[in-house]
Amino acid sequence: MKLRTFPQGVFLSPAKELTAHRSIVEIGSPPKVVLPLWQHTGAPLEPLVKRGDVVKKGQKVADVEAFIAAPLHASISGKVTAIEEWWHPSMGKFRAIVIENDGQEEVERREPLPKDIENLDSLFLRKWIREGGMVGLGGAAFPTHVKVSPPAGKIIDTVILNGAECEPYLTCDHRVMVERPDTVLLGLRILVRACGAKRAYIGIEENKEECLTLFAKLVKYMSIPTEVVPLATKYPQGSEKQIILAILGREVPPGGLPLDVGVVVNNVQTASAIGRMAEEGMPLVERVITVSGECIQTPGNLEVPLGTVLEGIVAFCGGFVKTPQKIIMGGPMTGIAQSSLQVPVIKGTSGFLFFSRPYEKKEYPCIRCGRCVDGCPMFLLPYHLARLAEFQAFLEAEEHRVLDCMECGVCSYVCPAGIPLTQFIKLAKAEIIRRKKGGVTR
Repeated sequence: MKLRTFPQGVFLSPAKELTAHRSIVEIGSPPKVVLPLWQHTGAPLEPLVKRGDVVKKGQKVADVEAFIAAPLHASISGKVTAIEEWWHPSMGKFRAIVIENDGQEEVERREPLPKDIENLDSLFLRKWIREGGMVGLGGAAFPTHVKVSPPAGKIIDTVILNGAECEPYLTCDHRVMVERPDTVLLGLRILVRACGAKRAYIGIEENKEECLTLFAKLVKYMSIPTEVVPLATKYPQGSEKQIILAILGREVPPGGLPLDVGVVVNNVQTASAIGRMAEEGMPLVERVITVSGECIQTPGNLEVPLGTVLEGIVAFCGGFVKTPQKIIMGGPMTGIAQSSLQVPVIKGTSGFLFFSRPYEKKEYPCIRCGRCVDGCPMFLLPYHLARLAEFQAFLEAEEHRVLDCMECGVCSYVCPAGIPLTQFIKLAKAEIIRRKKGGVTR
């Protein structure tokens, strides 16, 4: 089996054995959900409901007119008890809609899609995807309808489904591929039709052998040319630009997007959510996450309603066997540390990890070894960018392509001096973006 991959990167211990063979378990409807009004890349939403309103599961409760945005739907039926500031997994606190469960299980569904997907209008499908609140479920949460809406002059010829799941510990995408391949492939057909592509690829890392075998059989029955591509188990293989390079040999230009090389990349769980909405008429109101780490009693892959509070997830998993010293939303390389069990699951939540001994390095002066340069998948100079950030030389950092950094964390991981390179680069990027928005040139 010939494996494809990209230059640079790093080989990590997958650490997936705790949950890779654990089937998806539905957690059920919680007593309440907390739905932050910012769960995607783009503009924050405005509530369409007010305190005291009774809502149904699947009912749209927040939206905004901005193009780069995705509406939000109630994940349970019940009463809106508050619209207030609440813990947010990546923004400290943010305004959220709080819904208390009424136990009625009232549901508001859309009409399922017709079976002849390839004959449906692409513009209709894009609007349908947006109304379903679909975003990338791999972590970035970019609105899916935007991805499949190429601007004038841009032609999309290929859709890639990203089944790499290269972050250690996370196995939710793996289980979705194993247990829900039909909805994944139905969602792929819809995505291909929506953007006008002519072919599709499904990229899966070699450590998911059962997924490779399963999809190699199933794609033979696809109505569009579809190929399953085995990928080397290397980090960050699942990054958009890296998976495009590995599968197609096309290099996205600096500052560019996949559509600049005629490609749309979507996560397999996103495709599955679209496929389920096509069959059941239910918008994005739940997702599969991985709960793992040595501190949790019962690790696993759980299907949870959006807005479920982490405290309830921990209780469902049997609590802690030891007190965690670090809680991370997402994977250990790109995840975000959490300070409270009151954070809710949002659309971009791929999992929660609980560690008893956080990985820490003592910091020493840079020895100019070049390991960060050898590992950087974007061919940047992380040590130099971090130095520029430290001395607030933001204009020079921008000239050296700091905005092309995808914050994968490889440079910090391989640095023998323990320098938090990624964190310095993140600070530089944030400041450059802030100044651009404010019209500051230096």
